[in-house]
Amino acid sequence: SIAILLYLARKFKTPDHWYPPDLQRRARVDEYLSWQHVNIRGKGSKLFLTKVLLPLLTGQPLPPEKLEGVTEELNVVLKQFEEKFLQDKPFIAGNEISLADLVALVELMQPVGAGYDLFEERPKLAEWRRRVEEAVGKQLFQEAHEGILNAKNL
Repeated sequence: SIAILLYLARKFKTPDHWYPPDLQRRARVDEYLSWQHVNIRGKGSKLFLTKVLLPLLTGQPLPPEKLEGVTEELNVVLKQFEEKFLQDKPFIAGNEISLADLVALVELMQPVGAGYDLFEERPKLAEWRRRVEEAVGKQLFQEAHEGILNAKNL
């Protein structure tokens, strides 16, 4: 949860880039963390539930028009994310990775795990993903997402 991440960043005095002491940069992190609950998390989770979990539980695929609607909702917030939060910066809060980037990418991996490659036609988003993965470490990133990336094989 966001609260736990903030607690850990404060308690263990993590490097400043994770939760910046500079008030403007910290405000950007806080702004994203507040926005993402009903936007990226809400729409990404909804796509994952709709495309993977509901068919798994019911044994029935979702009607294509329902899936299209859920996908379009996600596309709207992805556009907002690129325009409002990424803009022309390497990371959400500026030139260094922060908790906002980590949380954002983790949430975006749910739709990817459902088989929706949301990075494919979004070069800005794909480049941001590459930078976040490199900052975290590609192997660690892959290990952390192994379960969700294989969810569609259930």
